[in-house]
Amino acid sequence: MGPPRPPTPLGTLSAASACRQAVGGPRSYQTAALTAALREDIKAAASKKQTGVSMKHLLDFGTQPLERQMLLSSRFLHAEIPIRLAHRLMDLNHLPPELSEEPHVRRVKGWYAESFADFRSFPPIKDNVDVIKFTAMLKNAFRRHNNVVPAIAKGVEVYKRGLKERRESTEERESEIQHFLDTFFLSRIAIRFLAGHHISMFDPPRASHIGLVHTACSPYQVASDAVAEARAICFREYGNAPQVTMLGNSDLTMAYVPSHLHHMVFELVKNSLRAVQDRYSDSDAEPPAIQVVVAEGLEDVTIKVSDMGGGIPRSGLHRIWTYLYTTAKSPLPDVDIDTSNMPAVLAGYGCGLPLSRLYARYFGGDLQIISMEGYGTDAYLHLARLGNDEEPLTESIRTP
Repeated sequence: MGPPRPPTPLGTLSAASACRQAVGGPRSYQTAALTAALREDIKAAASKKQTGVSMKHLLDFGTQPLERQMLLSSRFLHAEIPIRLAHRLMDLNHLPPELSEEPHVRRVKGWYAESFADFRSFPPIKDNVDVIKFTAMLKNAFRRHNNVVPAIAKGVEVYKRGLKERRESTEERESEIQHFLDTFFLSRIAIRFLAGHHISMFDPPRASHIGLVHTACSPYQVASDAVAEARAICFREYGNAPQVTMLGNSDLTMAYVPSHLHHMVFELVKNSLRAVQDRYSDSDAEPPAIQVVVAEGLEDVTIKVSDMGGGIPRSGLHRIWTYLYTTAKSPLPDVDIDTSNMPAVLAGYGCGLPLSRLYARYFGGDLQIISMEGYGTDAYLHLARLGNDEEPLTESIRTP
């Protein structure tokens, strides 16, 4: 177990232990207040500015980073992640009370508070031994937050349902919630990428990989793998799946995070497959193939996903970027965030497109959807080449 850590400002208990004791155990964070000292610490950290990191800086580590580099990385994360967690905790606390105190949202606040306490109770990082211990702590925090997206989605879904039952106006609340979710989920993407990138540096070296970044990532191959997975799911649900045609330069490579790219293309192709399959489900005609095109430009790489699934009405096009909007039956009412097999990435929960756009924008890219009602939809996924641009950290929302 190792020697005990020195006392912290919360007393002889570590901050995390004090947090657990204050709120009555690991599954009770949503039911009780944090210690006054921890609340003040979170408030002070939230007043500090978040520090963005350029992707080029991360790539400069090399495939086998030196101990000095990992020491600097650990020290940066040790100081920076609590600030980001504190910003998000303040955002959660400034939501409308009915949403902020919703049990699933309170559970998320508990996870964030415990992780914040873990970081605060960890002593200054002085050498490589401390780096190893810090990375183990970081892994635990990383796992703790696996179910944040479905928990927040469930909380928002319950809150929206309550507004409808009370017949309250939702237009103003919708805008505020949309802003909050964009900020919250973008921050989550950033924190998980920085943490995952650091953790992966301790994995056995992989050819052409620097942490989570594949320096010779093939957009064509990643897209092909995402297509295969999406079609397999379509087969499982419908017993059939439209064909998908791949076009473009299969030899093109670029520095990118394959898991992010796979998630984005999977979401787009999944939506197209369902649209086409639904439109032709009662027809004897063969469903038209979906087309995926990978194109290289001077500034970025673009992946286009085109379908003839009937398109989206122009009046409703803006709704596809609204969280929890889905034309499929939502599985959220059946969500149990305490189950160990809860997927970290939502598929069909009405979060896929807005989350995919955030993934693209995190690295300086974008996602655009153009629809022709009565015909089909074209999705353009723009991938920026990783460079000097810093993370697009948005400031926390605040209500008066």
